[in-house]
Amino acid sequence: MALVTFSNPEYKDKTVYAVAGSHTETILKIAKEHKIPVQFDCQDGECGHCLVRVTGIDDKERMGYHLTEKERTVLKDLGKLTQDDIDRLMVEDVPSEWRLACQMIVRDEDILVEY
Repeated sequence: MALVTFSNPEYKDKTVYAVAGSHTETILKIAKEHKIPVQFDCQDGECGHCLVRVTGIDDKERMGYHLTEKERTVLKDLGKLTQDDIDRLMVEDVPSEWRLACQMIVRDEDILVEY
């Protein structure tokens, strides 16, 4: 189980349990299940409305989880990542702090999701 804390200046922080590594538990799915108002539109990684910032809660190094091809394209279009950032993330296997909630699968780690 992973703890996911959702944070937004307009709403009270909310921490929920998530099943880690299920390959179906996206940040957006978890938010919707717990009535957390993360914005979204297409739910398919193409529009960028569900942009979130993900950081680790504890002192452990965050696990790398590759960006999907859709995420790379949208995050680059939104100006959140450059091509150099994308190349580095792919080679060094480090996680990006900017993700699309509809694409990011929860890993076995406690995270903070700012939306």
